[in-house]
Amino acid sequence: MIFVLILVFGGVFGFIYEEIFYRVDLGYFTKRGTTFGPWIPIYAAGAALMTIFAYRFRKRPLVVFVLSGFLCGALEYTVGYLLFHLQGVRLWDYNVEIWNWGNIDGFICFRSVMFFAISGLFLVYVVVPVLKKLASGWSKPVLSAVALIPGIAFLLDIVISNILH
Repeated sequence: MIFVLILVFGGVFGFIYEEIFYRVDLGYFTKRGTTFGPWIPIYAAGAALMTIFAYRFRKRPLVVFVLSGFLCGALEYTVGYLLFHLQGVRLWDYNVEIWNWGNIDGFICFRSVMFFAISGLFLVYVVVPVLKKLASGWSKPVLSAVALIPGIAFLLDIVISNILH
């Protein structure tokens, strides 16, 4: 159940980051993401990757940092590339954004990789321990409800958003 909470957290965290970043970049707020709710699926996937592959190295912060940046950077490039080349859809384009140094084909840039690497540290050293501590004090039914209600809402939002878009 903690993993479901990590997925939801990642999606919401990414949404908040993008809202703030694009407010700075564009000068106004704009709804980011492809879902109706305040979450972005690729950030949930990134949180999953970091939890599965980087968390095991939590005693080695530099490894967590590098691995998180690499995994999420690879995810971002791959998803961006595939969406663009298979479906003709470009959900982000670092060619036209601020702070886009090191951008590759508009799908990835140094800033985004650094954000993912720092986020990996935050996830491994703050989010997961806090969620584990909270969950240890909850009964199994409470933990299930706290995890499954937003988890199911997120999943349904992804499905419905894809059907309606």
